[in-house]
Amino acid sequence: MPARALLPILLLCVLLRQAEGAFRGQRRTQRTQLPTEIKVCEKPTNIYMCRRRCEYHQECQANNICCSTFCGNICMSLL
Repeated sequence: MPARALLPILLLCVLLRQAEGAFRGQRRTQRTQLPTEIKVCEKPTNIYMCRRRCEYHQECQANNICCSTFCGNICMSLL
């Protein structure tokens, strides 16, 4: 292939890559942001909940949040 044909192909690849990255960035901002700090649990807890330990919100399953209790940080349901 001549060198003149490679430059437009390279430019097209770069533009497509940037458009893909911009689309992914928009999807990330649409998600619900969890609080970054661990707060005290608002719901009452029992000793059986102490088995679900965590350090970050991302360690908990969906609809759960990491919060602080008498036995440390645990995953607790938001519902």
